[in-house]
Amino acid sequence: MPEDFSTDELLFQLAYFPQPPYLLAGIGLAVGVLCGLTFGRLVQIKLDGWKQDRLPLLPLGSVEITMSYAGTMIGIVLFIGSCLQVFGFAPGAALLVALVLSLLTGGALWAQLERLMQQVESGNFKAVDFDNFDEFF
Repeated sequence: MPEDFSTDELLFQLAYFPQPPYLLAGIGLAVGVLCGLTFGRLVQIKLDGWKQDRLPLLPLGSVEITMSYAGTMIGIVLFIGSCLQVFGFAPGAALLVALVLSLLTGGALWAQLERLMQQVESGNFKAVDFDNFDEFF
């Protein structure tokens, strides 16, 4: 080993991350889609149990549903963050923007889903109005 390289420099050269991170965007998309499909199926199973046996819909945050939703959010953060890097964002800024966007959108969708589940349980289900942002929070 040559003496002019430190151990940190050698490790940094071995841990080369290609820019822009197309592979990470693909992995994020795959994780987001697979976890999203799992989340959708778990919610469908919960709705089917309510229709057949009147099992409670809430609380929605069981371990399986929460983990699949979190996996969806992580996959989307990786996908959006990597795509922003493709367009020239710095890696830290891209992931921060992706995290904030995903948390805000994911939180609003989770709140809306719980509100819809409450409406289904109480029997006064109405159509969802995505244009009215007051209903999200």
